[in-house]
Amino acid sequence: MKTKRTLIGSLVFFTLLFTLVGCASTSQKSSTGEYVDDTVITTKVKSLLAKNDFLKSFSISVETYKGTVQLSGFVNTQDARDKAGQIARSVKGVQSVQNDLIVK
Repeated sequence: MKTKRTLIGSLVFFTLLFTLVGCASTSQKSSTGEYVDDTVITTKVKSLLAKNDFLKSFSISVETYKGTVQLSGFVNTQDARDKAGQIARSVKGVQSVQNDLIVK
């Protein structure tokens, strides 16, 4: 009876341990919470870019990974490139911005 309880307790412990380890982030993969945060940041940046009269006509791609926002696409002026970077940096939760926008 005691051996059975020990076995069940061990199984429950290892099940919980593997569940917690499975949700942890690694250097190559973000955790569920980080993924949700990144999605929120991406949505906010895209929304602010679309609201901006100066930038809404450009096709700017936004991707976020672990708080780093990457902007890519084409714009007509250096001012547009700089403005997009400023908007991305203004969003709460953004750690850094990689501005890969190309001026045509």
